[in-house]
Amino acid sequence: MSLIDTAAILLTLAAVFGYINHRVFKLPTSIGILLIGLGISLLLLLFGGEQMRESADSFVSQIDFNRTVMDVMLSFLLFAGALHVNLGDLRDQKWVVAILASVGLVVSTFLVGTASYFIFLWTGLNVPFLWCLVFGSLISPTDPVAVLGILKKAGVPKSLETKITGESLFNDGVGVVVYLVLVGLAAGQQDASVLSVGKLFVIEVGGGVLLGGVVGYLAYWMLKTIDNYQVEVLITLALVTGGYQLASSWHLSGPLAMVVAGLMIGNQGRLMAMSDTTRKHLDLFWELIDEVLNALLFLLIGLEIFVLDWSGKALMAGVILIGVVLASRMIAVSLPVVVLKRARTFSPGVVRILTWGGLRGGISVALALALPKDGSLAEGARQAILVATYVVVIFSIAVQGLTLKPVISRLMKSAG
Repeated sequence: MSLIDTAAILLTLAAVFGYINHRVFKLPTSIGILLIGLGISLLLLLFGGEQMRESADSFVSQIDFNRTVMDVMLSFLLFAGALHVNLGDLRDQKWVVAILASVGLVVSTFLVGTASYFIFLWTGLNVPFLWCLVFGSLISPTDPVAVLGILKKAGVPKSLETKITGESLFNDGVGVVVYLVLVGLAAGQQDASVLSVGKLFVIEVGGGVLLGGVVGYLAYWMLKTIDNYQVEVLITLALVTGGYQLASSWHLSGPLAMVVAGLMIGNQGRLMAMSDTTRKHLDLFWELIDEVLNALLFLLIGLEIFVLDWSGKALMAGVILIGVVLASRMIAVSLPVVVLKRARTFSPGVVRILTWGGLRGGISVALALALPKDGSLAEGARQAILVATYVVVIFSIAVQGLTLKPVISRLMKSAG
């Protein structure tokens, strides 16, 4: 099947599922598409004929989820998300965001990794400790996709919305770097010395931030020197595609580069380099890109059930790890509150909202599907990590995503 055939089928399914959700279920679009896709996948697995199941399995198996998300979708989604973040608000929350996206992510990685090692052992699955840490690194980054619309509708304080948005944008980039370092160590391809790991981390993260600033400024200068919204939208599109590929080819953090570039264009560029007409068309263009890619991403997550080996042991471990991931998240988000509470005030229920609002999504699934198949990780252990990741992500999106608004509303009422 050609690329255009695959794209046509996915876009058609996303449109049909989105229509059904809007007319019948009225859930947030991304979550509705995910649940409908998941439901149909389960029905095909349980009741579909052999030929139908094989056709569905063959179609899903040929989609490279990791490349689709990490090399195509992620750059657009992160840029679109950063484009609407107010840099002044982010600057006010910089220490909270920095701690959550760095120290908090590393703490969560080691807590989840250590706990998962013993849980896998208890359920009869042999997953080496370093690969358990890899699991901790891929499941710790939060996903801004499903939560932002819910936060706005729930009337959450602006400071809290900025914390969640800023953390999810930056910890995606940091999380990918931590994941790559741990995979290199687990597969024996990476020097385990502190100096070597630190050097790689500084180059990936620092280089990504620097490159994002450079290409973002170049795009800003080009936007400032013309007034033609068609060309200006094209410049931002080139910034995302070209900048991300440049970062990848230089082994720098593409996600962080896109976040920095998006912040620059969305703030300085919006204020000083765009006319009202350009702002309007640029916002509409990137909102549409964001919505379409989100719909496709959540559809893909719902369909990925076909490529997993659903053993009872792995499923049991995944269910237990839901609680572990939430507990680790609560400990991690408590760090900035404990460290900064003497210097600043926090919104009521901030730890509980940050914990429940830390949704996992497509990036976690993509990183899990990117685990090596070269023999450095046994296939049984790889499938255990895949299933556990999928179970945690589905719970996060379906349960946490759908209950986040009432949780926030209840906490806001009790505080008021």
